[in-house]
Amino acid sequence: MSKALKYEAQLLMTAMMFYTRIPVTQGLPYSQNRLNLSRKYFPAIGIFIGTVCSLCFVIASPFVGINVAIVISMCVSVLATGAFHEDGFADSCDGLGGGWEKESVLTIMKDSRIGTYGAVGLIAILALKATTLIQLVKLSSLPLFFMVYVCGHTLSRQLSSSAIELFDYVQDIDQSKVKPVTERHLPRYAQYISFTLTAIPILILLAFNFEFIIAVLVASFIAWGFLHYSKSRIGGYTGDILGASQQISEVSFYLIALVVLTSDITSI
Repeated sequence: MSKALKYEAQLLMTAMMFYTRIPVTQGLPYSQNRLNLSRKYFPAIGIFIGTVCSLCFVIASPFVGINVAIVISMCVSVLATGAFHEDGFADSCDGLGGGWEKESVLTIMKDSRIGTYGAVGLIAILALKATTLIQLVKLSSLPLFFMVYVCGHTLSRQLSSSAIELFDYVQDIDQSKVKPVTERHLPRYAQYISFTLTAIPILILLAFNFEFIIAVLVASFIAWGFLHYSKSRIGGYTGDILGASQQISEVSFYLIALVVLTSDITSI
């Protein structure tokens, strides 16, 4: 393996180490610069997690039925990522719901305890995700559902990563759990790699039905709208806001994909 390919493989493993709980190679070279550059492989993590969840559904559904298999696949996602994004969503609900001024919002977000807004928000979004996925699998072929599931994980992670390029970080960097990947923007070539990785599963999905582009656009708009709301409240984003953005855009993508499928069925 050439040095360039070995370096890229190490960056991919670094992304796997930071964004998931999946064990990686021992003795992986580490530096702040490597961790920052590894963000270009965040969509690849989405492809991996989406594929694993889809396969878990395929394996489990003949034994336990569609509904339980969907919940199992979601549990696998939470275990694989350590509830990385769900934690951010819950903290964002608590902060944005319970705080008024910027300082109070940020203080609440830093609290490791979950409050009423966080608990209700987390239950609501997980229930919405589960029921939407159940409807999707009932209305689509297995290969189509597989691609929708993978694209939801991939696109949402790309949108979350893009927020770092478009918005300002507002919390004390030294106290941030996203410090290593928010110190600077990705180089242009790295952004191209990130967008290319995102585009691959989306193009495959569009080959099934080009109308799914609506889901891509609406999910992107909703993520952008949420981040602008965060900017209006606290001046930009935090690590928790990025996690919330990922969850919101993922569920939004599934919802609009369901609308597309339902519209196709009713028009027949």
